[in-house]
Amino acid sequence: MDIAGIWAPLLGGLVLLIGGGEMLVRGAVGLAARLSVSPLVIGVTVVGIGTSTPELVTSVQAGLIGSPGIAYGNIVGSNIANILLILGVSALLWPMAVDRATLRRDGAAMAAGTMVFALAAVLLPMPRWSGVILVVLLAAYLIWTIRSGTEGGALVEAPQEDPAPVWRVAALTLAGLVLVVAGGAFLVDGAVTLAQGLGVSEAVIGLTIVAVGTSLPELVTSVMAALRRQADVALGNILGSNLFNLLGIGGVTAMMAPGAVPAEIVLRDLPVMLAATALVLVLAWIGARLSRADGAVLLAGYAGFLALTVMAGT
Repeated sequence: MDIAGIWAPLLGGLVLLIGGGEMLVRGAVGLAARLSVSPLVIGVTVVGIGTSTPELVTSVQAGLIGSPGIAYGNIVGSNIANILLILGVSALLWPMAVDRATLRRDGAAMAAGTMVFALAAVLLPMPRWSGVILVVLLAAYLIWTIRSGTEGGALVEAPQEDPAPVWRVAALTLAGLVLVVAGGAFLVDGAVTLAQGLGVSEAVIGLTIVAVGTSLPELVTSVMAALRRQADVALGNILGSNLFNLLGIGGVTAMMAPGAVPAEIVLRDLPVMLAATALVLVLAWIGARLSRADGAVLLAGYAGFLALTVMAGT
C-alpha cells in the first residue's frame, strides 16, 4: 500500500480547506463591512455559512462521485464533532455563560433542523425535492432571523481600520473559495483511497477524518471565542453551523446528487447526533452555562463515539 499516495491528497486537501476557509471568511467579512452590511448579517451569513463551506464542498463533491457514505457521514460527523468535540474543548478552556433567550431561539432551531434532517434520512431516499425543502427551510430561518433583528449565528464585529480597497477583499474572498473547492476535491479523493486501503467503510472515514478536518474552521472560531470570553460567539457559531450543515449542505447534496443515506449512518450515527444535540442543549440550559465538567462530559462522549465508530467499521 502506497502510504504517501494515500495521505498526500488527504493532508493537502485539509491544508487547502483550512487556508481557503480562513481567507474566505476574512475576505467576506471585509467585503461586507465595506458594503455597509450590518454585523448581524455578517454573523448570520458569512461566519455561520463561511465556516461550513468546507463541509458543503466536500459533501457535494463526494455525492457527485458516488460516495454517499462520505457525503452524509461528513454532515452527521461534523455536527457530532461540533457539539461533543468543539464545544467540549471550548468549555474546558473557559466555562461559557449561556444566554437563555438565544438558546431558546437558536437552540430550538438547531433541534428542529436535526429532527427534520433525521426524518428525511430515515423515511426518504433523499430525492431532489427533499433537498429543495431543506434549503427552503434554511432560507426561511435566515430571513426570519434577519428580520427579527436578533442574532442568528456567530456574531462578529466588522473590522473598522482596514484600508484595503473593495477589489482586494473581493479577490481574497474569491481566492478563498477556489482553495476551498480544490481542497474539498483532494480531501474526498484521499478519503476514498484511504478507506479502500485500510479496508474500512467510506462512512467511517466520512464520520471521522473528513468530518473533523472540515470542522477545523468552527474549532478555531469557537476556541478563540472561548479564550476571549465570548461565549455567545462560541456557542452561536456551533448552533448556526450545525443548522446550515443539516439544511443547507444536506439539501444541496440531495439536490445535486440524490441518493439514500447509507444504512449504517441511519442506524448508528443519526441517533448519536440526536442524543448529542439533546445533551448539549440540556447542559447549556441547566445553570445557563457550559462548565468545565460539562466540557469533560462532551469530550468523553466524543471519545466513545470515535471508538465505537472505528470498531464498527473495521
